[in-house]
Amino acid sequence: MGRGKIEIKRIENTTNRQVTFSKRRAGIIKKAKELTVLCDANVSLILFSSTNKFFEYCSPTTNMKAMIDRYQQATGTSLWDAHYESMQNELATLKEKSEKVRKSIRQRYGNELDGLSYTELCGLEQNLNDALQKIRSTLEIKIKRKIDTCKKKLRSAHKNKIAVFGDVQGELARTYEESEEDYESMVVMSNAGGAQLFPIRVPATHSNVHQRGYGCHDLRLA
Repeated sequence: MGRGKIEIKRIENTTNRQVTFSKRRAGIIKKAKELTVLCDANVSLILFSSTNKFFEYCSPTTNMKAMIDRYQQATGTSLWDAHYESMQNELATLKEKSEKVRKSIRQRYGNELDGLSYTELCGLEQNLNDALQKIRSTLEIKIKRKIDTCKKKLRSAHKNKIAVFGDVQGELARTYEESEEDYESMVVMSNAGGAQLFPIRVPATHSNVHQRGYGCHDLRLA
């Protein structure tokens, strides 16, 4: 039983359409390769799917550019003229826009102002004032951020200073306690049996030493 004849029309189902394209694409490329080998022909094939995927095949003895050039010579047409003209028009438009921007920049620097009318000069002045205001606002924001950063650094340095000062105070307190014990053990007798008195000056800050009754004459050294 032979295969039924397929009606040639657009396949509505997207999945079926994509599957059919893949199968038929592989088949037509296979036929192009066979035609190249069997008939020693130069074959060029370009395909675009409905999803804009690009596929091509060209005979190994040539390349796509050579085939297009041969096509133009054979048909007497130029495939590049329209594209070249379009690119030239686009280039001219871009040059015009570039020149307008350059002229505007020169006018902002105070050059080429003679051709401007009073209204245009007023508009240019207003634009410069607006730009200057934006610049000043941005500058103020950056200065404020810098000040805030410096304040944070100062606060951090102050905290570090307090921490270090607290450590030093603790060390001084421990040193003071040790020196107080030394003062209390400084009364010794001489080898001859007599007491020799040596005046020792106690710093004013050690007031508790005097309060305990250790005067200058109560401290004896051997």
